[in-house]
Amino acid sequence: MKRLIVLALIGLAAQLVDGSLGMAYGVTSTSLLLLFGIAPAVASASVHMAEVITTAASGVSHIRFGNVDKQVVYRLIIPGSIGAFLGACFVGSIPGDIIKPYVSIFLLLLGFYVIYRFLFKFNAPKKLSGKRMSKKHFLPLGFIAGFFDATGGGGWGPIATPVLLTNNEMEPRKVIGSVDTSEFAIAVSSTLGFLLTLGWSQINLQWVIALMIGGLIAAPIAAWLVKIIPTNLLGTLVGGIIIITNIRTLLGALDVSTSTAVFTYLVLLVLWFFAIGNVTWKLKKNSVKSIT
Repeated sequence: MKRLIVLALIGLAAQLVDGSLGMAYGVTSTSLLLLFGIAPAVASASVHMAEVITTAASGVSHIRFGNVDKQVVYRLIIPGSIGAFLGACFVGSIPGDIIKPYVSIFLLLLGFYVIYRFLFKFNAPKKLSGKRMSKKHFLPLGFIAGFFDATGGGGWGPIATPVLLTNNEMEPRKVIGSVDTSEFAIAVSSTLGFLLTLGWSQINLQWVIALMIGGLIAAPIAAWLVKIIPTNLLGTLVGGIIIITNIRTLLGALDVSTSTAVFTYLVLLVLWFFAIGNVTWKLKKNSVKSIT
């Protein structure tokens, strides 16, 4: 029962992050599941099965609020679904002890990227180019984002969202809405791939339901948090959590000494607090400028 409560809290925390930032549900929840000793393939499969429900709810909400560019969704879902299915088959066929350090490295890099993005690169350009990405750009973007989403347990939002934002072709709200809506197809494809390689016996449906419940509870709370917590600050906080949880898994796999592990944690914590302080200072500085 304790584990189910913890899993529900993980689902709640991950949905709070994803609902506030438009990304990182898979990265956050998979990182925390790995921290509790769940095998990478089982963790990713559980997350994606839960995402079938949470992404459906998120997509419906975005469509109702007019945050979706249907053409972008259509162009992302086919290559994304193929990449997710192949990624799930790949990670599901490899023993967990072998792939776990590599998954942690990937999630660790995503954590650094999340901090970098919301510390330095969050503010999107105000002017839109009005141009459209061609189909040849959507094919590799969807495939790569889908593949890494399945293998790492997260990556669809962190990869697809910034690429679309940096192209300066869409409103940020439509980028987030389109990526979130298309993620439903990626979650379904990943789940099918995991079921083929792992089978139902390897997946604990109670864990999946617990993650779903936590995510559904968090969805309206996340919408409220967006209004009160600056996105830059929230992104920096989440990035640090992802880094700390995955560095623990990586250090354990490398069997480093206790003193080295403690030193590594201290260095990362100092850098994380510095990043949080930097974001807070920038927010206060911007608020003073807006007042004056």
